[in-house]
Amino acid sequence: MENNAQKDDARHIVLYNLRTSNEACCSILRDCVGTLNGTHIRVKVSDVDTPSYRGRKDWPIVNVLVAWSFDLKFTYILSGWEGIASDSRIVKNALYRCDKLLILHGKYYLVDSGFMLKRGLIIPYRGSHYHLKEYSRCGATNAKELFNLRHASLRNVIKRALGVLKKRFPIIASGTKPHYEISICTDIILACCILHNFLMRVDLDERLISEVDYALNTNYDNEVSCNERQDDDQAREYD
Repeated sequence: MENNAQKDDARHIVLYNLRTSNEACCSILRDCVGTLNGTHIRVKVSDVDTPSYRGRKDWPIVNVLVAWSFDLKFTYILSGWEGIASDSRIVKNALYRCDKLLILHGKYYLVDSGFMLKRGLIIPYRGSHYHLKEYSRCGATNAKELFNLRHASLRNVIKRALGVLKKRFPIIASGTKPHYEISICTDIILACCILHNFLMRVDLDERLISEVDYALNTNYDNEVSCNERQDDDQAREYD
């Protein structure tokens, strides 16, 4: 019963933070304007260029730097970088190029620990629990863990926004084989993000968003259950 209650509490934290408005999110982490992260999208490249674009899987990808607001709208997109490029390298370019990422003084984006810590970018504390599934059986026990829990909860908007985007536009979904050259794919990614922002204003499509939320929550529950089984198996080994 206690484990189920803890899992319910963790799920309620996720659901609450996924659905809060920008104003509510800022009440938790003041002056936060959104989240920033890289996402991988499949592309078609020549055999010569394939090694530079090879990702964790067998197909070539581009690493797209995207910024989201908490109402699931894109506020910045930088597409075209090779799949092997690190997020830190890409964000450095984004901050100093002509069409650069603008971060107002005193405001910041939430980023993961793969980014560097600098003005305008807030990373979680290293060496402390971070991922939500790590808090499924035991909540935060100190100030650093509490900060990381809230940081991770708010950054779930990344999965939610990308889920809605790729469900709306299967042409950029990971399972779709690309048929266009990389320059055209880059334009397609930008066009999909622009159309997504427009549709979020004029056609919110609550059904689509609910489907994405359900998939995320199901995946979260599966991860928690898997972790609990692994912990139980390890405990039995020492009995």
